[in-house]
Amino acid sequence: MIGKTGRSALRGLAIGLITAVMTALMTTTAWAGPPFLTDDPEPVELHHYEFYTFSTLDRSGGAYTGFFPAFEFNAGVAPNTQFHIIAPLAYSVVDSGPKTYGFGDIELGLKYRFLQEKKWRPQAGVFPFLELPTGDSNRGLGNGQTWAQLPLWLQKSWGKGWTSYGGIGYVINHAPGMRDHIYAGWQAQRDLSKKLTLGVEWFDPGRASVDGQGSQLINAGGFYNFNPGFSLLFTAGHSFHGEAHTVAYLGLYWTWGPKESGGSAKLAPSLHPWHAGGPEF
Repeated sequence: MIGKTGRSALRGLAIGLITAVMTALMTTTAWAGPPFLTDDPEPVELHHYEFYTFSTLDRSGGAYTGFFPAFEFNAGVAPNTQFHIIAPLAYSVVDSGPKTYGFGDIELGLKYRFLQEKKWRPQAGVFPFLELPTGDSNRGLGNGQTWAQLPLWLQKSWGKGWTSYGGIGYVINHAPGMRDHIYAGWQAQRDLSKKLTLGVEWFDPGRASVDGQGSQLINAGGFYNFNPGFSLLFTAGHSFHGEAHTVAYLGLYWTWGPKESGGSAKLAPSLHPWHAGGPEF
C-alpha cells in the first residue's frame, strides 16, 4: 500500500509534469532516456561507460511487439559527446496470426551537449541517430530501410531532487508505408531517496505510418539504485488520445569509469521502444 508520504510524492510528480508540459507548450513546441520514451541532453561522462539489458512491450491493435531482450552500450568518447549502440532481439505476436522472433534493427547514434546548465539556463543537446535495417521487415522485425531521427533535448534541475527534460525531433523514414514526421515529449522526475527516483511523462510519437492516426501517451516509472553503478529501470503507460497503446519497459543498468569522477545512475537516453522491431505508433 502507498503511505501518506508516497501519495504526496505522486501528487507532487503529477503537478511537476503538468507544469513542465504547460511551460514547454507556452514557450516553444516542446523521444529515453531509459526507461522513459522522452530523452534528455545529458551525455555519458568522458571515459565512462553504460550497459543495459532490457525488454520492451507495446500492445496495440491486436498485436504485441517489442524487444526481448535488447542490449545497449554507451561511451563517453569526447567532452560532452556520447557514442551509442543498441542491438535488439525483436518479437511480433499478432492475435490469431503469425508469431515471429529474431534479430531487430541496430541503432547507432552520437549525442552532443552544446549548452551547459546554469542557474536559470537549461542544458541542451542533440542526439541524431540511424536505425540500420538488420531486422527482417517481412516478419515484422524491422523497418526494411535505414531511417533517421534528429532531436533537440533540454533539461533543468531544481529544488530537492527535481529534474525535468524533453524536447522535439524529426523522423526521416522513406520505407514503404512509413512517413516523415515530428515527435515530442516532456518528463518530470524526483529523487525520493538516494536509491529511488520516480517520474512521469507525456509523449507524442507523431504519425509514423501513412495509415496511422498517431497517439499521445502518459507513462510512469523510474529506477532503483542497488548501488552507484547498478540499477533496476521500469516504466508502464497507456495512450489517452488517438490509437490505443499499452507500453512497458524493464531493464538492468550498469555504469563504470574513473573513480575520481564519481557519479551515480541516471535515466540515460537512448531507447525508443518503437524503433526497429518495437512499437510502431
